[in-house]
Amino acid sequence: MKKLSAAVGVVRKRNYMQKNWQMYMMILPGALFFIIFKYIPLSGSIIAFQDYSVFKGILGSEFVGLENFRTMLAYPEFFRILRNTVLISVYKLVFGFPAPIILAILLNEIGKMFFKRFIQTILYLPHFLSWVIVGGMVISILSPTSGPVNELVKLMGKEPIYFMQEPDYFRIIIVVSDVWKGVGWGTIIYLAALAGVNPELYEAAEVDGAGKLRQVSSITIPAILPTIMILLLLNIGDILDVGVEQVYMLLNPLVTSTGEIIDTYTYRVGLLGGKMSLTTAIGLFKSIVGLVLIVMANQVSKKTTGESIF
Repeated sequence: MKKLSAAVGVVRKRNYMQKNWQMYMMILPGALFFIIFKYIPLSGSIIAFQDYSVFKGILGSEFVGLENFRTMLAYPEFFRILRNTVLISVYKLVFGFPAPIILAILLNEIGKMFFKRFIQTILYLPHFLSWVIVGGMVISILSPTSGPVNELVKLMGKEPIYFMQEPDYFRIIIVVSDVWKGVGWGTIIYLAALAGVNPELYEAAEVDGAGKLRQVSSITIPAILPTIMILLLLNIGDILDVGVEQVYMLLNPLVTSTGEIIDTYTYRVGLLGGKMSLTTAIGLFKSIVGLVLIVMANQVSKKTTGESIF
C-alpha cells in the first residue's frame, strides 16, 4: 500500500512538472545563477583556515586552523574598525531605513498622476549615479574654497569648515549622501505595497471622521508592515556591509579614525597585501555575524509582529 501511494505521488509530481514546465524554465536561469555564483564559491571559504598560496592552490596550501582569525582579532586597530563599521551601519539603519517609507507615504498622497511621476523620476535619478560621481559631487559641495555649503558659512561671517578633513563630520556625510542616493529607489517596493491597499478602507475612515495622520497610522502602516519587517530583517543581516564603494571614495588619511571600515581594511591589508587567507577569514567573520543577527532578529520579529523570513 505504501509503495502504491509513493508511486501515485511520483506520477502526480511528474504530471505537475510536465504541465508547468514553462514556469520551471523561467526559474532555471535564476537557480543556475545562485548555484554557480553563490553556492559553488562557498567551497573557497576553506582558504580562511589555510596559509593560502596562489602557486600551491587550495589543495596544496598548508592548513593553519584558526590562525587567520587570531591574526584578524590581534590587529591593534581591528576593534576600532569594527566599531566604525557598526556605528555607520546603525546610523544608516536608523536614519536611512525609515526615509523611503515616509517618502512613499507622501508620494502616495499626491493626487496629480503627472506630478507624482515627475517627482518619482527626479528622486530615482541619484540611484543610477555611480559612487565615483556622487563622491565627486559631495567633495565639491563641501569644498572649503568653492563649495556652496561653505559659501553659506562665509555669508554668516564664520570661517570655512574643512568637512572632508574633520573626523567628526565623516559619518554624517556618509549617512546623508547614502540617504540622498538611495531614498528614491527604496520607495519602489513600498509604493507597490501601497498600491495593494483597498481604497474602500480610506473611504470608510473618512466617513468615520479620520484625518490623514489617523489613516496613515491605522490603515497605511499596518497594510505595509509585512514589507517593512522583511526589509528590516534583510538590512539587519547586512549590518557589517556598509558600502565599500561609498566609503572608499570619500575616505582619506585624516578621517580614518572614524571612517575606516572592515571592507576598506580588507582591501588595504588583505588584497593589496596579498593576504588572501586573511581576507577570506574577515569575509567569513562578517557572514557569521550577519547570519546570527538575522536569525535573532527573525525570531524577535516572529514573536512580536508575527512576520518573519523563515
